[in-house]
Amino acid sequence: MKHPFLIAAIAASIAIPTFNSCAPQQATEEGEEILFADPTIFVENGKYYLTGTNGKGSDKGFTMLESTDLKTWTAVNADTTHFILKKGENTFGDKGFWAPQIYKEGDKYLFFYTANEQTVVAKADTVTGPYTQTEIRPIDGSEKNIDPYLFKDEDGKYYLYHVRFDHGNYLWAAEYDMTGDSINKATLTQCFKVTDRWEDTDEPNVWDPIMEGPTVFKKDGTYYLMYSANHFLNPDYAVGYASAPTPLGPWTKHQNNPIIHVSKVGENGSGHGDLFTGLDGNPYYVYHIHHNDSTVGPRHTRIVPLNITTDSAGILDITVKAEGIIIPRVK
Repeated sequence: MKHPFLIAAIAASIAIPTFNSCAPQQATEEGEEILFADPTIFVENGKYYLTGTNGKGSDKGFTMLESTDLKTWTAVNADTTHFILKKGENTFGDKGFWAPQIYKEGDKYLFFYTANEQTVVAKADTVTGPYTQTEIRPIDGSEKNIDPYLFKDEDGKYYLYHVRFDHGNYLWAAEYDMTGDSINKATLTQCFKVTDRWEDTDEPNVWDPIMEGPTVFKKDGTYYLMYSANHFLNPDYAVGYASAPTPLGPWTKHQNNPIIHVSKVGENGSGHGDLFTGLDGNPYYVYHIHHNDSTVGPRHTRIVPLNITTDSAGILDITVKAEGIIIPRVK
């Protein structure tokens, strides 16, 4: 699972200074680089399961890779054409299958994703799917909303973090009804607006402000929201985080943002991923980068170990261990 032992990993992490580095050296291992954008990794039974926006066919659905070491990956069921969720097979959407999250509730696996610029949830009995819907519909079809992320609080309440549009992309949160697969619109709350320079470096204002790709966790009574800002086409696309006393805010952005950026990891367009705890008990963030310095797509997947400490005010200080960046490859 994604975060059940994240707190233990945070508490056990050892402080290692972060530094600006050049791009990670190309690995000598055999295999092609993985082309998942908006990636997520689910950990269970000694394995990592990786999925994301498919660079080779985001209008078809979602495929999945598995690994035991984060470096070498193979297709689930040894079939590179295997879809864990496929267009037209009891699922909502016919285009734009983006930004998934896997969440386990009891003995069921929930697959939150975007299609047709709507947030959707499908379910399966195994992590590798196939994920389907009994009732084929989005979570909230009243307006466009993308990039879903489900968080369960200690009191048993669920919250769906996602993006809504208003001359740009902005992060919102609402209580989530697990029984009805719906949100409580009375609780809909915008997380925050673009306020910091790193969040909008677009000049001469080609794009509207962008905030997206949420991941949420809780530590010692404080809630943390990791997010990406800037347009994904922008080399300055990056990851920062904010903290809050409640799941709905008010959020305080961390002074050291962005924590993942070309200046920290050495590759353009570094962002929109997910936090997970490795089999070694340490925290990692999986994200995507641009294809190269001059071309955005297809975007490539990267994994970076994190260093997490606590500052004098009791707020987590999250930095990357840039020297440990992993370039995952598929056999």
